[in-house]
Amino acid sequence: MQESSWPENNARSELNLEIPDLAQEEDKSSMSNSHQGKVFAIPPGDREFDIETKAELPVSVSVPGSASFPQNLYQGRRAKAAVVLSVIWGGTIALHLVSWGAWAVWGLTGLLWMHAWRVVFASPKPVPSPLEDENPEDWPYVSLLVAAKNEEAVIARLVKSICNLDYPIDRYELWAIDDDSTDSTPLILEQLTKQYPQLKVFRRGANASGGKSGALNQVLPLTRGEFVAVFDADATVTADLLRRVLPVFENSLVGAVQVRKAIANAPLNFWTRSQAAEMALDSFFQQQRTAIGGIGELRGNGQFMRRKALESCGGWNEETITDDLDLTVRLHLDQWDIEFLAFPAVSEEGVTNAKALWHQRNRWAEGGYQRYLDYWRLIFRNRMGTGKTWDLFGFWVTQYLLPTVALPDFLMSIVLRRMPIASPLTVMTVTLSVVGIFVGLRRTRKETTKFDLMRVLATLLETIQATVYMLHWLLVGMVTARISVRPKRLKWVKTVHRGTD
Repeated sequence: MQESSWPENNARSELNLEIPDLAQEEDKSSMSNSHQGKVFAIPPGDREFDIETKAELPVSVSVPGSASFPQNLYQGRRAKAAVVLSVIWGGTIALHLVSWGAWAVWGLTGLLWMHAWRVVFASPKPVPSPLEDENPEDWPYVSLLVAAKNEEAVIARLVKSICNLDYPIDRYELWAIDDDSTDSTPLILEQLTKQYPQLKVFRRGANASGGKSGALNQVLPLTRGEFVAVFDADATVTADLLRRVLPVFENSLVGAVQVRKAIANAPLNFWTRSQAAEMALDSFFQQQRTAIGGIGELRGNGQFMRRKALESCGGWNEETITDDLDLTVRLHLDQWDIEFLAFPAVSEEGVTNAKALWHQRNRWAEGGYQRYLDYWRLIFRNRMGTGKTWDLFGFWVTQYLLPTVALPDFLMSIVLRRMPIASPLTVMTVTLSVVGIFVGLRRTRKETTKFDLMRVLATLLETIQATVYMLHWLLVGMVTARISVRPKRLKWVKTVHRGTD
């Protein structure tokens, strides 16, 4: 969330808040009230203080790295990417030239089909019952975090949503991390602290570094929760969220839980409808993969972590552009499980045009690929266990290997006048995508309880449209090539949120 990585958000929403003059508010801010939240800030000297009491806070506001994941893991990405790209392209050409090349691809496809069969036909794990009303004073304390820069259009809606949870207000806290916003975000947050005592605002200085990961790491030592959750600024949640998520942690091996994401503005246009189908696809495979003991993945918005697990792997990685995907691998390498909860969902805005989608997916693709470059040695040592390692390999083949081989495979098929050698893998991937989107849409809409022919046909049409939309993931092949030749850059490109009704 460096300044260069957070483009200005000029969108404004109509807020039911009176925003007085900042100077007047600062004069009043020294008045402490037990029924108000708090605002913390970092002045130019990088010393934290409480605006209400003017008292200095502890200077130690960073999370130490984990010995299991030393910083040298993140060095040499460009060289590693170049080697991988050369091996993949060279291997693809070689498979076209040797007599047994097609058989090798068919053999790999057969092994992956056996794994896919287990995944698709697995029974999702039963969902534990929500917390009962008995002894709410004994419920776990939870810290909810949101990092925001120039989010005036959506931040009030998020705060109101979270601060009205059906959970004792003395058993959770909401930390809004204002990353040196230049719009009305600071004023809105300061006003909201007067309404919600569980809201705490942390203001970062202009020179703060580390992006979103840096913001989260800086606040983590100030939080109290046994469990820590992260939300995006455009999120909205249901009142029963905490009561449904926390029972999943009753299994002591569960280090994190990802809540299903839903697109709030799905009806808007083709792009948002397709993203809703994409989220349904992700939901389906998250449920199925975790059901067989495979990889559960964090998705940034609506992710809950056991504090012990988060600290054991060193907090958030400030050397990545996708903190959620990076943390996913580190948690699994550290022997933690990540579970998935389909209901209730956390809503977020989908991007509304092709350009915004392109930038967002480029970041996702590059960040997702980086984690394989960073942790490949630890993955090959089978630190996750055989089941998770094989599941991760299958995911890598379909989402990263296949798009990367597409170009040399296509060119060789033209030269040799034969079918692309990766065709069996392509057919498998498309088939799984169609099944996942169709079943995922029906599950998320709870259409599986009864058969309605017209509804089934409509969902099938949506599935076909979404499958065409999913072809945008072919850009992953471009990303792998770009990483190989471009010097390392850590640029967090903020998705602009405009607010939805």
